[in-house]
Amino acid sequence: MDPLAVLLTRLDFAWVTSLHFLYPPLTIGLSTLLFLTEWRWFQTDDEHWYRLVRFFEKLFIINFGAGVATGVTMEMAFGILYGPFSQAAGPFFGQVLGYETITAFMYEAGFIGLMVFGWGKISRGMHLFATFNVMVSSSLSAFWIMDANSWMQSPTGVEMRDGIFHVTDWGAAIFNPNFLSSFPHMWIAALEMALFFVIGVSAWFVLKGRYVTLFQRPLQYALIAALVATPLQIYLGDALGHVVGDTQPAKLAAMEGHYKTYNDDGSVNTAWPIVAWPNDAKGQNDWAISVPYGLSLIETYSLNGKVEGLDQFKPENRPPVWVPFYSFRLMVAIGFFLFAVAVWGAYLTLRGRLSVGSITHNRWFLRTLVFSAFLPYVAIWTGWWARDIGRQPWLVQGMMRISEGVSRMTVFEASLWLIGFTTFELFVWYFTWYFLAKVMREGPDMDSPVVMGGDERLGHLEDTPDTDDPEPAYARP
Repeated sequence: MDPLAVLLTRLDFAWVTSLHFLYPPLTIGLSTLLFLTEWRWFQTDDEHWYRLVRFFEKLFIINFGAGVATGVTMEMAFGILYGPFSQAAGPFFGQVLGYETITAFMYEAGFIGLMVFGWGKISRGMHLFATFNVMVSSSLSAFWIMDANSWMQSPTGVEMRDGIFHVTDWGAAIFNPNFLSSFPHMWIAALEMALFFVIGVSAWFVLKGRYVTLFQRPLQYALIAALVATPLQIYLGDALGHVVGDTQPAKLAAMEGHYKTYNDDGSVNTAWPIVAWPNDAKGQNDWAISVPYGLSLIETYSLNGKVEGLDQFKPENRPPVWVPFYSFRLMVAIGFFLFAVAVWGAYLTLRGRLSVGSITHNRWFLRTLVFSAFLPYVAIWTGWWARDIGRQPWLVQGMMRISEGVSRMTVFEASLWLIGFTTFELFVWYFTWYFLAKVMREGPDMDSPVVMGGDERLGHLEDTPDTDDPEPAYARP
């Protein structure tokens, strides 16, 4: 097969996957926050929580629709772009994706219908139950998707016979070593994305002086939750890194820009390059700013522990370094930045500066929160690139190469699919952000009556400012 056709096919699937991956993490995390918010309304009968649920539910359903559209496209892309792999891995991979389809398109979609269209038609308790099931089904969907990808990273419980992966142990295949660490890491990443999405949206409204009383509460609560989620995510990422070191040492070496395996006699230490200029052709970094003993400390918890470098692998089995190296560092930098933002928010909360009367004075902090809402998207993207590009040249680690699993296409055919998938994904992306921005401009509905299972009362919050007032009275000094 023409190497250019292989490259175009790989770029095509990378594009399809990356664009799809904008949406499911927010669906997973935001469904959890919607359930918790509705539960608070159910417990307290505080109308603020009801208005917040109805508003963020609109944003959720737009994001969910985009995830479905791009998800169906991605499953099509498996068969079109990676036909031999789909056929070979079908006994495991196909069944796992089938379970995900049942979870997402039957279980999840059914309860989303109740959640969205059930207001005023079913009881409050039943509606809360529907939202709970949306939360559970979203996480189950993520369970199966992460399981399929994790199996490609550490394929256990299967054997290759006659070009087909035959499952010999379903338990070992499903609960493979990579999955046990990557699923918690991904789930917390989804929750963290949702928290900062809520934080960013709320901060935007507060900056505009709109509905300050309504959005001050979710902003403050989400910041407190982020103070727990962000360090937990850093810990889970470190745990996953050790699993990668055990099961995919070449990937770890690429992520760390580690070309040479140093001796463990203390004569040369395993430094950790913060930034570097990797040179795959020479098998070295042309220059680097490094922390002495850093990589040994991170990976072996000792000053001179041996960490395998890329020189331990045949050149044809080495992944490229540039993308995994800098993708990993950008992801880590964002993780620590978001943790610092959460600490900043906790500090302001303790000082009483995020109360309704004071929050509008912290404009630089609010601007930082709006900016921070976009960072989890970048972190998840770069983490996914480090994860899958670092697996190269393997499609299934140690068992099937990309060249063996890619569909046989001409350059023209590969180009045609690339153009088609790119056009569709951009179409979905544009209209997703168009409708999200439209809902944001309109703001929450503060005037319609609260109707739930026949129980109706006027939905009016006395301290909610008019949307046309750029600086409501209670927000002024």
